[in-house]
Amino acid sequence: MIILILVVLAVILFHYIKRIYSYWEHQNFPYDQNSKIPYGCLESVAKHKKSMGMTMYDVYLRSKERFLGVYLLFRPAILVRDVNLVRHILAEDFASFHDRGIYVDEEKDPLSANIFSLEGKSWRDMRIKLAPLFTSGKLKAMFSTSEEVGDRMIAHLNTLIPEKSTMKIDLKEIFTTYAIDIIGSTIFGLDINSFENPTNKFRNIVRLSHKNTHPAAILGMLLYLFPSLVKFLFRKFGLKNPVALEMLKIVKDTIEYREKHNIVRKDMLQLLMQLKNTGKIEEDDNFDAKVTKKAGSFIENISIETITAQAFVFYIAGQESTASAAALTIFELAQYPDILKKVTEEVNRVLAENNGKITYETLQKMEYLELCINETLRKYPSLPLMNRICTQDYQIPGSDKIIKKGTNVLISLFGIHRDPEHFPDPEIYIPERFLPENSNYNPKAYMPFGEGPRHCIAQRMGKINSKLGVVKILQNFNIEIMPKQDIEIDNYSILIVPKGGVNVRLSKK
Repeated sequence: MIILILVVLAVILFHYIKRIYSYWEHQNFPYDQNSKIPYGCLESVAKHKKSMGMTMYDVYLRSKERFLGVYLLFRPAILVRDVNLVRHILAEDFASFHDRGIYVDEEKDPLSANIFSLEGKSWRDMRIKLAPLFTSGKLKAMFSTSEEVGDRMIAHLNTLIPEKSTMKIDLKEIFTTYAIDIIGSTIFGLDINSFENPTNKFRNIVRLSHKNTHPAAILGMLLYLFPSLVKFLFRKFGLKNPVALEMLKIVKDTIEYREKHNIVRKDMLQLLMQLKNTGKIEEDDNFDAKVTKKAGSFIENISIETITAQAFVFYIAGQESTASAAALTIFELAQYPDILKKVTEEVNRVLAENNGKITYETLQKMEYLELCINETLRKYPSLPLMNRICTQDYQIPGSDKIIKKGTNVLISLFGIHRDPEHFPDPEIYIPERFLPENSNYNPKAYMPFGEGPRHCIAQRMGKINSKLGVVKILQNFNIEIMPKQDIEIDNYSILIVPKGGVNVRLSKK
């Protein structure tokens, strides 16, 4: 009897799965023929061979359709290839795609309630509150901290590189340390020097988040594909993010110390303290935390956990994107001597006009460097795969097809940015393609920081720190030219992580 029941259940399960995998055929949508039971198009992710971003890039390359039905394990989804439709989803028709549809639990796991994951009104309210963090005035006030970290980076490299010879340097590792120290200081209010003390507490916490293991890759996939299941499991077994918990301790201790001793620092944590204590961040350049609270006001709902959640996501996105953009820019410059010569001459000229000092303003004058950073972000967008969830039934413009509410929508930004239809010679590093007089690309296809209301809120801060890092290297070291070569993308992380680092030979000037 038990065997019969098991057979019946197996047959029912088989037909249920077959029904899922015929969804796009029944909807009369074009679909990926390589999506097979049980992985769909994610076999390489499930087997820890590729990251999800690179896997969806493979799907992008297999089709020329405007949109394509795919299966993510047992979940039907749509990969959008047409850039006009992408713009509709991210911007014009944002009301139908305003959420990412990933794990978040504001009630039981407030450390998950960051601006990247939040949904609906909660996201909108948080976005409005955080926008003043990244004004020009605020970024200028914090720039000296980044400059100090840059100087420590150069001092460290000077101890590594011998006199009158070159040395291979993993610039991804160097710039990761650089970015972590900037974030540790400006966001978490820490006085750290990871170049001299690479085993400090904050650096060790960072290493926890970078573990490249098969279980970690599977969990990352589940956070995107089955957020309700993850929420149930987290609540059922009381699971928490150990990295976020460690960072919560740091934020609590720092805030308590500052409030007790009435300390004011020009950093992001001070501004987040403003948000916690007053319900808003001042629009001007005032960094006072205004620690006096009004009893019974909305500000009591802004908890330290909520503040830490925002600081945590700025750390996750900021350190990896800043480090990769800087390291990969120099990696590309090392392969194109004419471009390297041109950007070096610009850096030298602008610094000479400013008595050799790097300031927020001098970075804005380095226009060719800006083109280089833009081209790096085209070839290596920090977030290679963007996602949204359809929040109400949506008819695709120019089509009779309907995207049903609850459907996952994927956008391979890596694929779009390397599509010759939008960017001629996409594998070649051509900063001049972004000059107004050239414009040999489709502007609608360039979205390194996303597009629409949910574009990256911290994009200006990230670009400033990446440019500063590149300038520091160009100012102090010679870059050895190397043959043309590609970077291999590692098999984990939702971001682009170069496998084996970014190795370039440097020598002292």
